[in-house]
Amino acid sequence: MMKSKLSVSVCTVALLLTFQVQAFQFKDVTGEVHNLADYKGRWVLINFWATWCPPCLKEIPDLISLYEDRKDIMVIGVAMDSDPQEIMSFVRTLSISYPIVLGDREIASQLDEISLLPSTYFYDPDSNPAARQLGIISRESIEKFIESKSIEKK
Repeated sequence: MMKSKLSVSVCTVALLLTFQVQAFQFKDVTGEVHNLADYKGRWVLINFWATWCPPCLKEIPDLISLYEDRKDIMVIGVAMDSDPQEIMSFVRTLSISYPIVLGDREIASQLDEISLLPSTYFYDPDSNPAARQLGIISRESIEKFIESKSIEKK
């Protein structure tokens, strides 16, 4: 009896987690709404950053190049600053071409409790959570990760 209750509890938790991941919804600064389901067939990277975070600013050029060069990768940046004008000034200065969301704890809670910036969440082309990276990432590390996951599938 105890095993079956545990099994039902685990299944319920798994379904809730799947539902939350499938249900995230971000509205970017242009008003466009982004849902994970919109990007089926592509890798999705959700990158939480801030203008005052040097490692965040260091990784942005790699994220821009991934977004612009690889059509199999969608990048969404979530800026965790409180001043929208400052964020947009940084976006223009750095020529960030991927969608930017003005973030806060409520928006972040759709994915996780964000405790460190930068933080990046990866979803595979089937919309499944694939990895979480706390701290700085690089284009090279992202491409190696994707390549390793592609080899595992074969």
